[in-house]
Amino acid sequence: MSDRDKNPLASGPQESIAWNFKLIAHHELNGFGGMGEGMAIQVAKDGRRILWLAHESAPKNFTAVDVSDPRKPKVVCQTDLPHSDVRSNSLELTGDILAVAYQTKQPGMKPAGMDLFDISTPENPKLISHFDCSGPMSRGVHQLWFCDGEYVHMAAGAPDFLPNNQLDDQCYRIIDVRNPSKPHEVGRWWLPGTRQGDNVAPPVRHKPPLPDMGFRAHNTNVYPQRPDRAYLGYLDGGMIILDISNKSAPQLVSRFDHSPPYAGFTHTLVPLFERNLLVMTDESVVDRAQDWPKLVWILDGRDETNPIPIATCPLPPVDSWANRGGRFGAHNLFENTPGPHSWYSEDVIIGTFFNGGLRAYDISNPYQPKEIATFVPPAPPLSKAGAIQLNDVFVDERQIVYTVDRLVGGLYILEMDF
Repeated sequence: MSDRDKNPLASGPQESIAWNFKLIAHHELNGFGGMGEGMAIQVAKDGRRILWLAHESAPKNFTAVDVSDPRKPKVVCQTDLPHSDVRSNSLELTGDILAVAYQTKQPGMKPAGMDLFDISTPENPKLISHFDCSGPMSRGVHQLWFCDGEYVHMAAGAPDFLPNNQLDDQCYRIIDVRNPSKPHEVGRWWLPGTRQGDNVAPPVRHKPPLPDMGFRAHNTNVYPQRPDRAYLGYLDGGMIILDISNKSAPQLVSRFDHSPPYAGFTHTLVPLFERNLLVMTDESVVDRAQDWPKLVWILDGRDETNPIPIATCPLPPVDSWANRGGRFGAHNLFENTPGPHSWYSEDVIIGTFFNGGLRAYDISNPYQPKEIATFVPPAPPLSKAGAIQLNDVFVDERQIVYTVDRLVGGLYILEMDF
């Protein structure tokens, strides 16, 4: 833990904390620095390294940044959304094909779904196809995962998916994109009881003081080490492992649900295959840490049918950070995203914590995770939170770290000093 974290009152939201992370560049992205949960690296045919970024909300759709020299990032492309009631919070790529998610503010609106782009010329993305997920109770796609060039895994609504409760409007969908001009669904799964017509009772909803955030899919991760498994964060439904060996009929392997008593909103589940561990986050979604605690959990996954929590990653005292501005608590992890331009580690976990910045943990002893690096930049000018709100993180194979602010701060590029 850094000296400032030992005495967090020694720093305020306008000051910087940097311990074992070195800031080498910051880019405000032409004044449109409110960034979402989509980050991916492309090495273009001319050798340039391009970082693709999704925006948290309108007016921008996605931005491409040349990070060939990470100390001198340059925006090479920035696109617009069709209207202010849609956002492109998530994107992924394989080769020169970029998949972008679209989620609307209200059910029934358009565009709600996914676009596939040809990005072989990064300055000029070309639309290949649109996969429509709009419907009377659908807001489209919140998150997607696209790492093998064949299937997109998404947390999405559908025209024919009618939840019992509007908060449960995203199921897990598998989309075949082997012909990118004609994407089509090959399978889906939802938590039993959340869809109209299910023959089981709906799940028991959270009651005050716990917030009812919904039983719906969030992150939908599938890895080449186990292409027959999907690792889902399912918000108030906890974490879920699915057998997708038959993509037309996914089957439940296990579910770990710790809410109540915890406040839910399980966001991300990352398997560490060589160590039989799982890393799980619950997203902080309420300002001033009113939904505390929101943590990074380490689970024993030796028996995948019965994952067991064994530790959480340490954070500074909540009382010292809750009032710094905006949210404080866990959110995104670097997910060991498959691909040739992505770092991979089963001993170090790196995650974003909103006003708690970016933090790295050594989990070589999974029962005693240790913080080994911290980066908390000053509050960006004009931020309505009055503090940084670091939202997502990606690490490339050069061990260059990219992290983004949710509201206005844009892109921060770091080197690891550990």
